[in-house]
Amino acid sequence: MSSTSQKHKDFVAEPMGEKTVMALAGIGQVLGTRLEEKGFDKAYVVLGQFLVLKKDEELFRDWLKDTCMANSKQQNDCFSCLKEWCDAFL
Repeated sequence: MSSTSQKHKDFVAEPMGEKTVMALAGIGQVLGTRLEEKGFDKAYVVLGQFLVLKKDEELFRDWLKDTCMANSKQQNDCFSCLKEWCDAFL
């Protein structure tokens, strides 16, 4: 079982509000910039895509890879972060 990062813990601990896309676990400066360039500038916009894909892990990970070239670990970290946030707040 993998442990979660401090970034993950901080993100899922409170409502999303206006957090930037780079507040998501697995999304750093490079991926964040790529997402912003494609219109995904806020964490809630990525959450919207996550929900459009019906919280499906495979679909979301593929989307993240295709959209910003996220590697497997980054895909997993971002998916887990959004899934846990949804479980807590939706």
